[in-house]
Amino acid sequence: MSIEDGKQYNNYQYQAPPKIANPAPLGLCGFALTTFVLSIANTGSANVSSPSITLGLALFYGGLAQLLAGMWEFKTGNTFGATAFSSYGGFWLSFACIIIPGFGVPGSFANIEAFEHAVGIYLLAWTIFTFLMFIASFRTNAGIMVLFLLLDLTFLLLTIGKFTPAGPVGDVNIATKIGGILGIITALVAWYNALAGLLADSGIKLPNYDLKKSD
Repeated sequence: MSIEDGKQYNNYQYQAPPKIANPAPLGLCGFALTTFVLSIANTGSANVSSPSITLGLALFYGGLAQLLAGMWEFKTGNTFGATAFSSYGGFWLSFACIIIPGFGVPGSFANIEAFEHAVGIYLLAWTIFTFLMFIASFRTNAGIMVLFLLLDLTFLLLTIGKFTPAGPVGDVNIATKIGGILGIITALVAWYNALAGLLADSGIKLPNYDLKKSD
């Protein structure tokens, strides 16, 4: 027998648990902002010449905040959102470990070429995972599907960039540069999806075609 709201049983007043807020905008914003900053570095911008500027974001916004959003998505029962936010939160935390000098990741390889190849394998694995998420996004909405398509292409180009022989010191190869440009576009799409989620609670609906099958 279920307990109804406000009904008293044996002098105990049952109260329904509070409604959990939508964690998706937080996860999307954390992903978007961190991706935006790193992607500018990947384009070879002279003003953001090192990915180290992304470190704080990768740890606390794209990493921790997005991971927390994934945990809250489990609470809402959204398996897709929980998997996506938790996984990409983990991605940013692992990326931070690669670029934090104290972890000594680059120095553990024989040379820079071996390190770049290993990072290429790391990015290839995320390319494969993102493709699986892209397929799963067919049952979400158009904005999320486009986001994962662009993200998968971004990972693919960055992977190719790591497997491509390096040019002059400080130069960014064409695959990485295009990947950076796509990453910026991906971040903008993620922000759009986040804004759609933020405005939904106010009754404002941004254009975003629902891909779920109608009952």
